[in-house]
Amino acid sequence: MYRKLSGVFRVCALVGVTCLLLTDLARADLQNVQVGGELRMRYRYYRNVFEQDFSRTVRVPGDFLFKRPIGASDVFSIFDWDAEGPDWHFAESAILLNVRADLTDNVSGYIELYDYNVWGEDFRSDYITGADFRASTSEDVEINQSYIQLDSVCDLPLRVRIGRQALVMGKGWLVNEMLTPTQRLSFDAVRATYDTEDFSVDAFWAKPFEGGVGEQDGDVDFYGVYATYKALKPVDISAYWYFLRDGRSRNDTDYDAFSEWVEDAIGRDNYDPTTLHTVGIRLNGALGNWDYDLEVAYQFGEADSLGSRFVPIGMMYGDDDARYDNIGADLRTGYTFDVTWKPRVSLIGAYFEGQDNRDLSFAQWLNPLYRPDASVSFNRLFADYNYLPVVNDNGWLSNFYMVGGGVDLHPSEQVLLHLQLVKAWIDAPFDQPAYWEVGDWRIPLAPNFSFWTNEGSNDIGYEASFYVKYNYSEDLYFLLYYSHLFAGDGLTDGGYFQFNGTAFSGGSDDQDADYVFLMSVLKF
Repeated sequence: MYRKLSGVFRVCALVGVTCLLLTDLARADLQNVQVGGELRMRYRYYRNVFEQDFSRTVRVPGDFLFKRPIGASDVFSIFDWDAEGPDWHFAESAILLNVRADLTDNVSGYIELYDYNVWGEDFRSDYITGADFRASTSEDVEINQSYIQLDSVCDLPLRVRIGRQALVMGKGWLVNEMLTPTQRLSFDAVRATYDTEDFSVDAFWAKPFEGGVGEQDGDVDFYGVYATYKALKPVDISAYWYFLRDGRSRNDTDYDAFSEWVEDAIGRDNYDPTTLHTVGIRLNGALGNWDYDLEVAYQFGEADSLGSRFVPIGMMYGDDDARYDNIGADLRTGYTFDVTWKPRVSLIGAYFEGQDNRDLSFAQWLNPLYRPDASVSFNRLFADYNYLPVVNDNGWLSNFYMVGGGVDLHPSEQVLLHLQLVKAWIDAPFDQPAYWEVGDWRIPLAPNFSFWTNEGSNDIGYEASFYVKYNYSEDLYFLLYYSHLFAGDGLTDGGYFQFNGTAFSGGSDDQDADYVFLMSVLKF
């Protein structure tokens, strides 16, 4: 039923928007063409963070984890948190080139080309032999945005965009146009924006994945409504709803008809589409020298696509009853002093509720009909907020919380200095198989008794950061960033807080780590 209704809705929406576009385009003439773009260059250096070549190193073999729903065949990590092996450094660049064509009757078109590359990956000459080769161009220039825009639709403060486009909702906490400071994200989408002086409403439908004709209901769709009330001077009040539906089929087995009937009868291998709802509210504004931004969101719905990953090691079936039931929050507040350098002191806090159901009781270990529970953490959707750069957040850390404070200084109109110190913890730590610790060695006590565990630490550590931003002109700035991680025991024990709580971050030590980058951005 959902497939039919959503299909009818989308068809009607597309037909209506297309009719509006065709009506206006038929009488529109070219008025103006604008060309713009952006060049981003960045050098990055990590110390004591990653395994060599990002190799997935096994921390706990699957043989020690019988019947535990880990979400993979072993516990592995690309992070080492030790001083062994080489550090990781490279330079990257991102190029944007866009063209906007303004036509009559409030019609415009926009096309934006995007290229991201790591320096040296496309060089074509072998200096030893002098031979020249074709450059590797398989992942070069992409169409980042390409849409048609209608303004003042039906003489209302209504704007409609249809086509590939960047989506930024609010401050971009959960839906943003960036993946990292150099990598971008766009959606194939239809978006309508109703904007007045007192309030605004954004509604969109995006298609992150098209399953084609191979499956009747195999697409991923993303919907959202974001509304803001702006009439109150000290505060803007925003409320939103996002809905992500993944209709792709999941199954643990692919047996004959009789076996499938038996599975249905016993209630196994019965995965429904994933239906992730996110509802949230944001309060932001300023009162005198105080500024604040509070955002809280709650997620609910069926998490079958995630639950299918949690097949206990040595067993057959995952969790087809997994559900989202998580809270996420972000709080920022600051006070600016009216003195030289305009110092601003600030507080920051964030919480992303997580689960870790990867342990096992003795009764579950004995039970041959044991049903696993998936470990479902808050899904940060399409964010790029980086709370812990050394830990490699990039908008996908979950199952953690942090608090911190900072100060901003303006020595001149062109220079901004920022200092910050934060403390972070794992919300739901991972319990390692029982071991005896001798120096830097951990000796397994009873590998076959997977129910016997040692409680893991939740201490990620402290991260101290500093950056200086120099605005050379209105169109060009330089930024130097440095962050130092005082690693906690939680990074040695490890925990599932990477990639929305689905990937393990645990090393062979808890050495302090560093991250440095130098970036330049030119807009034209």
